[in-house]
Formats: sequence, structure tokens, C-alpha cells
Amino acid sequence: MMVACAQPSDARTGGRSTKATTLTVVLVEDDLGMRTALARVLEIAGFGVRAFASAELCLASSAPAKADCFVCDVHLPEDSGFDLHRRLLRAGATAPVIFITAQDSPAARKTAEQLGAAAYLAKPFEGRALVSAVREATRARRR
Repeated sequence: MMVACAQPSDARTGGRSTKATTLTVVLVEDDLGMRTALARVLEIAGFGVRAFASAELCLASSAPAKADCFVCDVHLPEDSGFDLHRRLLRAGATAPVIFITAQDSPAARKTAEQLGAAAYLAKPFEGRALVSAVREATRARRR
């Protein structure tokens, strides 16, 4: 994934946003390097980003209530991205979710589809593929 330089994101700070924009993406990715890179790509594209290393940290924050879109790694410590999405749905969240994974499988794709994922991206993917998926998911939400 090619990433241009940007202002430091909140990917290392547990969810503090450094850039206010109209649309907020909540990113849940346990790998620090990947989390930092994805947060930068999304910020460069003009999104506000709240980034978390786990489902638990995300849920303990106010970020889910403010999310316009979620980007969740499927394989997270403790709760999976799928578990997080189920918990968000039970809590009444309506923002679309995009699942990302380095361990792609037909079963994971099927689960993502059954959960109503806006998109499913297998790593490695280009930053523009994620930005495109987020734009499409948020565009559909605003209609």
C-alpha cells in the first residue's frame, strides 16, 4: 500500500481525533503499522478518523455514536471484527461497516455478507480501494 505523508493521526493515541471533518470513520485494527497507514490514507482523503487497537477500546469510547462508517479488521484480539459489528448492531448503530482481513476465506466473506457489510477487502489492498469503499458506503448512507 502506498501512503503519502500527512499530519500524525490518532492511530497511536487511543482514539483522539486530530482533524475535524464532516464524516468520521472509526477504524479498528490491532496492528499499529497498518492502523497508522490506514488512518493516514483516510485523513488524506478528507475523513476524520478515530482509530482503536481493539473492539473493547472502541466500545469504551464515544466514537461509535459519532461514526459515519466503521472499518474493522476481522481478526482482532478478544472480540473479532464480526463480534464488534454484532454488538454495534444490538446497540442500534446504523453506520455501514467495511471489513478488512489478512486471512481471507470463503467463510469470512460469507459472514461479512450475512452481516450486511458495505465492503470486504482482503489485505494487501491499495489505499484508494479503501477510500473508494468508504466513499461509496457513506454516499449510500446519505441518500
